[in-house]
Amino acid sequence: MASSSLLALFIFVVLSFSSAVSTNSEGNALHTLRARLYDPTNVLQSWDPTLVNPCTWFHVTCNSDNHVVRLDLGNSNISGTLGPELGELKHLQYLELYRNSISGKIPEEIGGLDKLVSIDLYGNRLEGTIPKSLANLKSLRFIRLNNNKLTGSIPRELTTLPNLVVFDVSNNDLCGTIPVDGPFASFPSESFENNRLNGPELKGLVPYDFGC
Repeated sequence: MASSSLLALFIFVVLSFSSAVSTNSEGNALHTLRARLYDPTNVLQSWDPTLVNPCTWFHVTCNSDNHVVRLDLGNSNISGTLGPELGELKHLQYLELYRNSISGKIPEEIGGLDKLVSIDLYGNRLEGTIPKSLANLKSLRFIRLNNNKLTGSIPRELTTLPNLVVFDVSNNDLCGTIPVDGPFASFPSESFENNRLNGPELKGLVPYDFGC
């Protein structure tokens, strides 16, 4: 009986330690992100790295296991860049960083967050290409990257996303053609306007990145 109690206690301690390590790594990742950002109105003031986990921080939502599932920093008057530390938020479902002044590239590491449902990065100053790694996110339903400074072509790998219902890249500097396969068959033309895109892809006639 005593050995069973000890075993149960050991399992509880191991699981608790594992959860604490995981949430602490998420806190470390968010604190690294904070260091990249300029925050003139102190919306990130509650992001205290000395706490056990980030679940009490403003603009951060956790699940019942104390894992970060939502980051809400839309309209927060922040600037700076995003980094690979976002890839440490393994349970993240909603990445909401819209309408700020964030610049630089979209980190490839976001493509490792397989629980992501929504990526809202619109209304920033993001540059570079759309990461092909986003095609790994099979739970993804919403990608809004409009009103940035993105360049290059639309990755054809994104046509394999089975649950994608919104894809908006309007008002960027994208080139090439618009995909026509998978979910892209139903996206309105407004989702692609004000770029350097050459209309829908004509398979077998011109390369998909024609004009880039």
